Amino acid sequence: MKNTKILVIFFCFTFFIVAFLTRGFGLFQPKQIDSDDFVQIPVSEITNQAKWYEYDLGEKKIKFFVVRAEGESIKTAFDACDVCYYSGKGYRQEGDYMVCNNCGNRYPIAGLGTENKTPGGCWPGYLPNVVEGEYVLIKVKDLANNSWRTL
Repeated sequence: MKNTKILVIFFCFTFFIVAFLTRGFGLFQPKQIDSDDFVQIPVSEITNQAKWYEYDLGEKKIKFFVVRAEGESIKTAFDACDVCYYSGKGYRQEGDYMVCNNCGNRYPIAGLGTENKTPGGCWPGYLPNVVEGEYVLIKVKDLANNSWRTL
């Protein structure tokens, strides 16, 4: 009887390990993302050092950056604010802060996407994102709707 219990526990444990490693025995497929609707950035590329990207909107290119904040959250923002965008200077990173290259104001990376959701001010422009599997997704529509941030 004792050997039977151990054998059952062993098989259950093995079953769950195999199910976990094969993501449900391959029965569940990740949701397909239409790459025409989203910019996809591999999560593996994102570190605590900001990385800048450009998206070609046709006649204009819009700049944004991605950075991992403390606590592992991923932050995305336009490389332009509502006030200083006309200068075309963007932001630079200094430690845990993004600094406006035009006016010198400093903004904590941890606050991106929280304190800068309402328009106005010199915060790096709010750019929503979603983490889906191994990618950070940014809607092309959100980039296009902010094309005024380019020169």
